[in-house]
Amino acid sequence: MKNKTAQKLLNKIENRTAVVGVIGLGYVGLPLAIEFARAGFSVTGFDLDEKKIRAVNAGRSYIKHIPPAAVQEISGREKCSATADFSILRKADCVVICVPTPLTSHQEPDMTYIEATVTVIARYLRAGQLIVLESTTYPGTTREIVRPPLEAKGLKAGKDFFLAFSPEREDPGNPTYSTSSIPKVVGGINPASLTVARALYDAIVPETIPVSSPDAAEATKLLENIYRSINIALVNELKVVFEKMGVDIWEVINAASSKPFGYTPFYPGPGLGGHCIPIDPFYLTWRAREFDTPTRFIQLAGEINTAMPERVVDRLASALNDEEKSLKGSRILLLGVAYKKDVDDMRESPALRLIELLQERGAEVEYHDPYVPALPRTRKYRYHLKSVSLTPSRIRKADAVLIATEHTAVNYSLVGENASLIVDTRNAMASLGRVKARVVRA
Repeated sequence: MKNKTAQKLLNKIENRTAVVGVIGLGYVGLPLAIEFARAGFSVTGFDLDEKKIRAVNAGRSYIKHIPPAAVQEISGREKCSATADFSILRKADCVVICVPTPLTSHQEPDMTYIEATVTVIARYLRAGQLIVLESTTYPGTTREIVRPPLEAKGLKAGKDFFLAFSPEREDPGNPTYSTSSIPKVVGGINPASLTVARALYDAIVPETIPVSSPDAAEATKLLENIYRSINIALVNELKVVFEKMGVDIWEVINAASSKPFGYTPFYPGPGLGGHCIPIDPFYLTWRAREFDTPTRFIQLAGEINTAMPERVVDRLASALNDEEKSLKGSRILLLGVAYKKDVDDMRESPALRLIELLQERGAEVEYHDPYVPALPRTRKYRYHLKSVSLTPSRIRKADAVLIATEHTAVNYSLVGENASLIVDTRNAMASLGRVKARVVRA
């Protein structure tokens, strides 16, 4: 390689003397820090949350699907530490950015976390460093938002320091795939940046997939999640159509899944959750407007998925009406508030919107979730609710049980034997066969 600075960094990565800094120790950053430490790198995690910093340094996990032993393993070897002192970025050879990219109240990209992080990195940037953005964003972010502040003091990307984008592919709670088993897409600002970024990730993943630019890597992540968003919207719409026809959408999906080619099953639900699917498509929609290009499929899918919580509540109200009860004043027991089964992740959970709608219509809401002891504060919601125990008496007192998340730890047999009405958005009761409760799918 002609670039001596790049070759020096490559040598450090190959002999594991490179220091890796991970900014943001959440669902993406923490597992990434663990894998770099396991690969033999010295890792420093950066975060503003003192609770996370104390937990990492004490060898404790604060994310359900990451076992405490994994954090103990790396902190015990003194390979990984956490801090809020960003001046230590000077010591890092490779800096990976894993900060949130939410939407504003107007459904536009909120780039404040990336911008603030890049401003701090620029303050301590030195020659020979690799900077990689992992936060999901629109095509052009690495070039237009990240690069200029880093070059403001005279260092040039691709020559004096190296810049790349490699989208995160975390799936919290997935028992089959984790950080170390998922290929990484990598796009560098130039060939030298691509080479060093691939070398870094080659140390922890089975394969790196090079693309021509950061823009292509940014677009890859959006395609992955838009694909899911549109297909989930499709089955959500079909659920409504088939319901009116007296056809069971779940039976249809299971039957279609027997086809060994040309079909991938997606499942309906009470709305979208997680940090990716409810948010990422709107990043491309916003960006496309700059090019006077409509994104009709994406926008329609967003409308369908966003409307699902309202439809669930309407279905619940109708089911109560059949029993000569009003939603107003009814006691609703919500089962599951995490955005998907068997995780403690509350990001963009549709359960939060369900609670809001139920309370607006006068219902009394309790919830049970074995992984979420209390509802956290979010940018939009400030609930003061704690998980209640799931007892026969509490189930019997509820006018309706609403299943929003199908955690496997929940005793659905107990629910079926004691509830009078169950509104099931996840097909959780199907495997039990006949139960005493009246079960309505929504």
